[in-house]
Amino acid sequence: MSTQKEKLHEMLKAYLELFPALDSYLFRYSPIEYLGEGIVSLTSSGFANIGGIRDDIRTLPLIYTAILERKAQYSEGEEYFVKYSSSKYSAHFPANSSAVTPICTGRAVIGYICSTGFRKGTVLNDQVLDSLTLFGQLAGKVLDDSITIDEETAVLSKRELEVMKRIARGEATKEMADSMEIREVTVKQYVKTAIKKLGAQNRAHAIAELFQRGILKVK
Repeated sequence: MSTQKEKLHEMLKAYLELFPALDSYLFRYSPIEYLGEGIVSLTSSGFANIGGIRDDIRTLPLIYTAILERKAQYSEGEEYFVKYSSSKYSAHFPANSSAVTPICTGRAVIGYICSTGFRKGTVLNDQVLDSLTLFGQLAGKVLDDSITIDEETAVLSKRELEVMKRIARGEATKEMADSMEIREVTVKQYVKTAIKKLGAQNRAHAIAELFQRGILKVK
């Protein structure tokens, strides 16, 4: 069985084989804090950890737009310079162009892939961006499927477990309500009862308890 790290490596490898990008940087995204946090990268230098990178994506227009619209975005030249020359993002990736592919599970964005280098003569037109968007949706399904529930040892109801799993992959209350076709107040009630049953202090503590007890697992 593949480890999570192996799955991420294979995902970025497939990305570079399918698209004309020369590098790929994978980030996780938290909608609660608008936080983009580096996970791993795959470049000509190999597979590496980029966990030291943390940014409020609201300060990064291209990434913010990709997440809000759940569609791949591309920027280059003067437009890219105006948007990024003053951001700390440019210190991590000195470049004059960038493509951002959001990784989605349903209506939620759980991460994104950034690329700053492209093969000579590359034109990232609407067709390529649509393909990148589709790749992000498929990648999201792979990552989402890597979080499983052991219902035999669960202390929560199926609905409570489903809500907590969605929290673990970064979904906000409204996104959960829309996807599960229930009211936001119902989602909040499931969260409240789950936290109480687990003896946790908050959502983050409850998710940690579920992983620690082996109820939520990463394949």
